[in-house]
Amino acid sequence: MHDVPRSVEAATALPVTPLPRTQRDPRLDVFRGLCLVMIFINHVPKNVFEDYTSRNYGFSDAAEGFVMMSGIAAGLAYSADFRLRERVMTGITRVWKRVWTIYLAHILTTAGALALAAASVLLTSDAQILFDNNIEYLFNQPLETLVALPLLLHQFGYINILPLYLVLLFFAPVALFLAWRRPMLLLAGSVALWFVAGVWRLGLPNWPMEGNWFFNPVTWQVIFVTGLLTGVAIRDGRRFVPVLPWLQWTTGLFLAFALLATQVPAVSKAMGHTLWMFKEFTGVPWNITSFDKPFVTAPRLLHILALTYFLSTLPVVRRICAHRLAAPFELLGRHSLPVFVLGSMMCIGLQGLRHTLPHTVAMDSLLIGGGLALQCALAAARQYWPKPVKG
Repeated sequence: MHDVPRSVEAATALPVTPLPRTQRDPRLDVFRGLCLVMIFINHVPKNVFEDYTSRNYGFSDAAEGFVMMSGIAAGLAYSADFRLRERVMTGITRVWKRVWTIYLAHILTTAGALALAAASVLLTSDAQILFDNNIEYLFNQPLETLVALPLLLHQFGYINILPLYLVLLFFAPVALFLAWRRPMLLLAGSVALWFVAGVWRLGLPNWPMEGNWFFNPVTWQVIFVTGLLTGVAIRDGRRFVPVLPWLQWTTGLFLAFALLATQVPAVSKAMGHTLWMFKEFTGVPWNITSFDKPFVTAPRLLHILALTYFLSTLPVVRRICAHRLAAPFELLGRHSLPVFVLGSMMCIGLQGLRHTLPHTVAMDSLLIGGGLALQCALAAARQYWPKPVKG
């Protein structure tokens, strides 16, 4: 996830009418599952499948899509408790219980990733993986790093998105309360915070490493809040942004341009030069014209917003997601947290193995296919394993 943003990611679609509690819209789970698959592929760098993931076809990538859908899911799952003032404390309790679960999941992911990195060294006698992805701080500054890891002040690369989600969900009760009462005020405040944090490069600090979190919650919150407002609107039986033909055309054309800009070098060069001139002659802040992932700058933000809206207005998207061929992705998305934890741990181990294994189509197929198969097996086990009978 540390590459220069050149990607597009399938975001979730939005229903028009409220769904019964017993029915799930398959679009949310299918797109979340697609994101998980592409995140896993991209987190085992330089494999043959990497060029065919959606990050090569626009300005945003799987991370933006995943955070958007996490916001929508939070709005759907927790917003009802914040509609009535007498249930707000119940809602806060439910949200913060989930925060604790995500924290434990991140600690497990960190420990598991270290174990698989060590296992890859034992298997290959190549220790390079222990000096990649910020893991080297564990050996260079062990005491500080051991203190920083449980405090989330130090995070290993490729397994650092759960701390972002944890922080966003921790503050979600405030957003959920406002979403029912002052939604436009909430959105305006979120955009303003994104803008100010980008201009002044504000973020949560790393330690003992310098700088801010790679996934900066102060800026990424704008995607989560947009998703949350969308989820609350769905819960209320409406769309947050209505279906408007002119907006469909606008977002569709923007997505088409982003596709050209990432696939056609001449268009990419012309766009970069135009943005540079715009910044030089108008003095607009850097986060309006740059492509930066930690601060989710304007091109990336506009792309995920356009993609979310455009896909949500197409009836065919819902039909495709309801097809039986989409069922494996829906299964992965339904159990996204354990699947993400397993995939994140494996990607570090596979990175270690790839330092010595041949980079061939057959080997890439074995590693990526085997990893995805294990994730599907975990999701299936959670879905279909008999539940214990109480009593």
